[in-house]
Amino acid sequence: MSPFFAGEIMRIDKFLKNARIIKRRTVAKEACDGGRVKINGKTAKAGDEVAVGDIIEVQFGNRGQKLRVLDIRDNVQKKGAEALYELMADD
Repeated sequence: MSPFFAGEIMRIDKFLKNARIIKRRTVAKEACDGGRVKINGKTAKAGDEVAVGDIIEVQFGNRGQKLRVLDIRDNVQKKGAEALYELMADD
């Protein structure tokens, strides 16, 4: 569990979809179960939970993204999706 835990948690596959990092939840689940997603340096499964302050790494083929969770929200419009995370690295 994150040291920044404030009561807000969400499954990683749902967070990736809500934040528009991956467009569909089923694709996010496949990415997690395929070992292409890490939470705080640990390989994540689709049911693993993220909290504010967690660091997520996602591998897209030869490209990867590293981001920090800033907010957890259930319903997010496209314009508000980028407010859920801070992009730390984009290779």
